[in-house]
Amino acid sequence: MAYSVGQVSGFAGITVRTLHHYDKTGLLSPSARSPAGYRLYDDADLARLQQILFYRQLGFGLDEIAAILQDPQADALDQLRARHRLLTEQISELQRLVEVAERAMEVQRTGVRLTPEERFEVFGEVTFDLSYATEAHLKWQHSAGHQQSMARAAAHTKEDWARIMAEAGAWRHRLLAAFDAGEAADGERAMDLAEEHRAHLTRWFTPCPTDMHGRIADDFAADPRAFALVVPPSQQRPGLAAYLRTAVFANAVRQAAGPSEAAPPATPEQS
Repeated sequence: MAYSVGQVSGFAGITVRTLHHYDKTGLLSPSARSPAGYRLYDDADLARLQQILFYRQLGFGLDEIAAILQDPQADALDQLRARHRLLTEQISELQRLVEVAERAMEVQRTGVRLTPEERFEVFGEVTFDLSYATEAHLKWQHSAGHQQSMARAAAHTKEDWARIMAEAGAWRHRLLAAFDAGEAADGERAMDLAEEHRAHLTRWFTPCPTDMHGRIADDFAADPRAFALVVPPSQQRPGLAAYLRTAVFANAVRQAAGPSEAAPPATPEQS
């Protein structure tokens, strides 16, 4: 069966002009002509075109393709191996550039306007996992609380962040002490620590009602990247994230019971 140049163009998704060029260079000449002189392609021509397009997709030049098709047994395998190495290198480089671009976007989404040196000086071991920051931003970007938190974070100065981290570090020290001492996760000491954390979020970022605090605690227990924002991996203990989550939910119950049942949160100066 013979196919016109227009039909082949439609089959292959390439232009008629490209087919004319392949014919002119001898890369793919149609096997026949119609009585009116129009190009006609048979099944063998289509098979050769499929090979050409395959090699083009891999980035081979037309001269390289012509050489391969002229003697496929001699050169095709070596050519494909070389192309595979080149593509692998290109993929690695493109992946690196993608990661650089992602990190650049994610840094902007953290809302922390500090230089890399200032970040290291202020945050120390506590690092923002940028992939987590991006996912959180995409998940909560339409939330008023998240928007307010990002705006306030962006407005914090280096001195503000130093105070925030000092406060968080003192709280973390008390949390680890309670956990290591075997204090009950739903006991007064643990609940006070949970309430202190909630007050810290409200003071520096956004009002944090107990239901929001519960969602944050769920993230701490489910995602190590989230928990690393409050306890660096080097200081974590097995079960600590779940311990904090239990304390947060126990504190929510206590808060719902009313002021007479809820103890005031500890302050950093009480450490």
